[in-house]
Amino acid sequence: MKVGFIGLGAMGAPMAQRVVSAGFETFTTIHKCCEPADALARMGATILTSPAAVSEASDVIITILPADAELTETVFGPHGLLEGFSPGKILIDMTTCTATTLREVEQALSAVQGRVLDAPVSGGTAGAANGGLTIMVGGDLNLLEYCRPLLATMGSRIVHVGPVGQGKVVKIINQMMAAANLLMIGEAFALGVRCGADPTILYDVIKDSSGYSRMMDSRLPGFLLEGAFQPGFKLDLMKKDVNLALDSARAQRVPVLLTSTVSQIFSAASGAGKGDADFSAAAQYLAGLAGVELHKVQKETSAANPSSK
Repeated sequence: MKVGFIGLGAMGAPMAQRVVSAGFETFTTIHKCCEPADALARMGATILTSPAAVSEASDVIITILPADAELTETVFGPHGLLEGFSPGKILIDMTTCTATTLREVEQALSAVQGRVLDAPVSGGTAGAANGGLTIMVGGDLNLLEYCRPLLATMGSRIVHVGPVGQGKVVKIINQMMAAANLLMIGEAFALGVRCGADPTILYDVIKDSSGYSRMMDSRLPGFLLEGAFQPGFKLDLMKKDVNLALDSARAQRVPVLLTSTVSQIFSAASGAGKGDADFSAAAQYLAGLAGVELHKVQKETSAANPSSK
């Protein structure tokens, strides 16, 4: 199986490296910068001039791009994937975008007898690097089974969620809940600190209580409690995902009052210059409205209580 891989960002680059390391003959192209493609080439991948060339050279093409516009351009634009597609080729799209856009892509590729799997992922850059991603697959079950060995190089949990488009739906629902969980941590911990609580004690108690969410483990240690926001997943990308949920809700006429507020907070944090930071910076932005910086509180508490170290 010859594999094309387009989208070598924070998630795509380590995922592509796992594909190459698994022994798949891999083709890629350069988008905004050369370094990720050059690193892949040093591992044995071939760099081609365009998505069309990658499509023509490959049996299966994986795309993982920032959003709908980039996917549309990559497929339909000049020298796009569609130009290199022929009967039997497969697109596995792992982009977090709308189901509507992917269905338009599927319709176009089906017209040239191509096939599509809808396969967004969850697990962050750590999961991308260690192959521990959850992959939410929409599409034909037999096609999934054919592609499973390839997907298994990137994910430890591969779940069939329905037809093409449902992968996008499940991912968007996950993102709207993850974003809301994160902001609640920022708001609740800020209140706790203002009331005199130690944020490390709050974390220790709540992680075994009903207020717990996995987001606490994901974004308190290493991020909020250290004041470190090197992106595992950029704030502006989470903002985009939350807004995809809002777009879907409008289309379905579903009221999403909490998600609307979450979107406004992420937009405000982005406007405050935190868009390129890890999305956990949105929780610190919210805590900052109460005058609380969780990492500073932790340091002050540790200094006052040396035995707690």
